[in-house]
Amino acid sequence: MLPGIKLGYDVCDPCASPTKALHCVEHLLAVNGSLPALVDYTDFRPPVKAILGERYSELSIAIAKLLKNLGMTFICQQISCSSSSPVLSDKLRYPSFMRVIPSDVYQAQALVKLMSHFSWNWVGVVYGDDDYGRAAYQSFMQESEGKICADFEKVVPHYLDHVDVDKHIKDVAQSIRKSEAKVVLLILKPQLVEKLFKEMIQTNTSRIWIASDAWSMNRFLTKMKDINKVGKIFGFSFSMGITPGFEDYLKNLRPTPGARNDFIEEYKQLRLNCSLSPSTCAVDDVLQAVDLREAYRERVAIHAFAHGLRALLTCNETACSGDTNFPPWQLLESMRSVNFTLDGNTYSFDENGDFADGYDLIMWKEKNDELSCAIFNSTHLCFILQLLWSKCSESCPPGSVKNQSKIPCCYNCVQCGEGNYTDGFDLPECLRCPKGMWSNKGDSKCRKFEEKYLDWNDSYPIALLAATAIGLVLVLTSLIIFYVHRNTIVIKKADNTMSCFMLLGLAVSFVSVIMFISRPNEHLCRAQQAVYGLGFTLCVSCILVKAYRTFLAFMAFDPDSQHKLKKLYKPLINLGLLTGGQGIILLFWLVFGSPHPDLKWPGTGMEKYVVCDEGSIVGFGVMHGYIALLAFICFFLAFKGRKVPHDFNETGVIIFSMLIHLFVWLCFIPIYIERNKTEQRHIVQASAILASNYGIMFCHFVPKCYINKLDFSSHIHCKCTNTVLIV
Repeated sequence: MLPGIKLGYDVCDPCASPTKALHCVEHLLAVNGSLPALVDYTDFRPPVKAILGERYSELSIAIAKLLKNLGMTFICQQISCSSSSPVLSDKLRYPSFMRVIPSDVYQAQALVKLMSHFSWNWVGVVYGDDDYGRAAYQSFMQESEGKICADFEKVVPHYLDHVDVDKHIKDVAQSIRKSEAKVVLLILKPQLVEKLFKEMIQTNTSRIWIASDAWSMNRFLTKMKDINKVGKIFGFSFSMGITPGFEDYLKNLRPTPGARNDFIEEYKQLRLNCSLSPSTCAVDDVLQAVDLREAYRERVAIHAFAHGLRALLTCNETACSGDTNFPPWQLLESMRSVNFTLDGNTYSFDENGDFADGYDLIMWKEKNDELSCAIFNSTHLCFILQLLWSKCSESCPPGSVKNQSKIPCCYNCVQCGEGNYTDGFDLPECLRCPKGMWSNKGDSKCRKFEEKYLDWNDSYPIALLAATAIGLVLVLTSLIIFYVHRNTIVIKKADNTMSCFMLLGLAVSFVSVIMFISRPNEHLCRAQQAVYGLGFTLCVSCILVKAYRTFLAFMAFDPDSQHKLKKLYKPLINLGLLTGGQGIILLFWLVFGSPHPDLKWPGTGMEKYVVCDEGSIVGFGVMHGYIALLAFICFFLAFKGRKVPHDFNETGVIIFSMLIHLFVWLCFIPIYIERNKTEQRHIVQASAILASNYGIMFCHFVPKCYINKLDFSSHIHCKCTNTVLIV
């Protein structure tokens, strides 16, 4: 990989002390025996280009802060194999730090997912008072919010030589024994876990223990006396592999003939209680003390360095042409983009300088008087469900949420309101439906709104069609009767020409009702109002002409006034002008604020109503106001002419029909406004049109048709008085 390049190393043990770790860094980066004090380290080129470490997060944080100087640069590249604190992902504060493991943010997600899988929603949490413990605890609490409840939370000093550490451990042990939580999460260093387990073993206390990555694979804990009495232990560890040939290398590790390896002997003495005599302990004991999986991460880190160097030094198969005396920040830039394969696995750093290759689920299994660590899948751990654990409350099904009570992790289930939903069990809050979708109360998913309008198959439209059909039949029947009996006195008195125009207007008005049925579109919305407006205006204009004629007869006692008003009586011209006025109103309305289809939602339910929006409410009001004005004038003229001899005028039917029309539309206004957001607004307007049409039909035409029928069947002519109405 690096032809012509030799890598050396120097080792310094920080003894789990941040102060000692800083001294180690100063020693490693020293030039001529000391770390130079520079204003700008941008071009500082120490002999050590990278630091592999530290093990614990609080030490890595201290080192990373030192490596970053005030000039926003750093003086050495740092990579860790086990420091998992989330704060180290902050590249503004720790630009030189990288790691070949995930952040504890992902461990927290894995822990919560595991607890949720087994419905462990009431647990105890114990964490160390250091950067690793606090950050891991905070990540867990944030991730578990609304899912997992902590019955107790205890913090322990992370310094093993702390004066009160044993007192804190006893306090934690007492809290565990008193608590009803059967699952305890321990985010501690292995040495603190060992102290706590000793307390548990002495009091014969058994729990389900969830281990953080700091101790989930610790071999010395598995060999504690009576460790199998503390209960089931499992947790998460970084996904690790085995370095090919490394085990054989350790087995065959021997000092050369006549030589002595003090490092191996010292290691055996410290970790295995062997004397300095080489014959006391076999080298195989060293193998048992080394975690091959943990060592694999260091191999990955070295390969990451090597690939970064290979890119930086522009190496090929035979040589590296780059300058080896480079500033360390260049190595960081090169390592950020490395992507390499090792033992079939592909590795790369994310934007935070972290690996994100997941975790292994670890289960501690009994093996004689000890425990051993094994990798499991969560589905293989289902037997743990049989261990003394249950939820405080029943699960809340989809469509409901937990209403937390005063007791931790106890709650009631409350249905989600309209527009909200939950699609899982025991969710803490309802989710809002996305735009364009909605849900009913207690729904577990959102659906698209249903479009609602007057469909041909619905009961209301069928009733409207039936009423319209009857009305059109009456109009056609009246027209036939009026034509057949056009020479009778009754028809002549009714002014056959105006009556025919009235029937035409009523027919058009009846047809407009049909346009309120089916899904509205732009043309249909315009036609609804225009057809009704012109048709009914034509009908009322005819009535106005008739009322004016009667009014002229009423003015007969004043010949001068009658003569002047008589000049205005031009039936066809009057009819055209009055109807044309409505046409101009409709034209302006359609041009400047035309009706158009719109979706109206009443604010509840799954239905949106497709209705015709009036466009300009002024145009809508002026159109109906114009008809109302004509109707009022009809009423006024007819009322004034009511004393004209009854046989020669229609004042009674005009007054009554106009009162019906005005009353119907006065009632229509508030009902129409109230039903503004539903399909019933169409029903209201169509019903009002039908009521007005039938009012005119039954007042003006049905009685005359009936009289003509009697006259035709009996051949009896109506007796007329000697008074003659001359217009």
